Amino acid sequence: GSNIPASAKPEFEIRAATERDIPQILAFVRELADYEHLAHLVSATESGMREALFGVHTGAEVILGYEGVTPAGFAVYFHNFSTFLGVKGLWLEDLFVRRAFRGRGYGKALLLHVARIAAAGQLPRLAVIEDQPVEPVEHLRLDRRGRGEIEQDAHPLGFRARDQRGVFRT
Repeated sequence: GSNIPASAKPEFEIRAATERDIPQILAFVRELADYEHLAHLVSATESGMREALFGVHTGAEVILGYEGVTPAGFAVYFHNFSTFLGVKGLWLEDLFVRRAFRGRGYGKALLLHVARIAAAGQLPRLAVIEDQPVEPVEHLRLDRRGRGEIEQDAHPLGFRARDQRGVFRT
């Protein structure tokens, strides 16, 4: 609950990344790595990102979230396949919101945006590795209107949330 009137809150916009966004994507990757105390492992380059994200055989897709004109966060996802279920899906590789923008629902908005991309592509699964010591897997199951349910697969550290209005509850 914020005391700021809705009309005074800055607008949050999410859009697909383009080649022009590669420097910003790399900045987010470095900030995420620093946050996870893994900055020493980052070896990504602009040319490598360009080829992986916008080359002939792309490996992933990126969405960027902006508060007004200021980059606030990003999500990286790619297509996957469940051999057990025999269905295609999306794998959410990374979701990161800068510290100054946390607590405003932007992470949830980015997650829901990826879920809607899955729903629009008729992909019934969105797999996410939750950042927990034992790394439980969650699946977001969606209906035709992009509404869904996060259901952690039988793991005590996970959570269950139902989204009927674009809001996830833990």
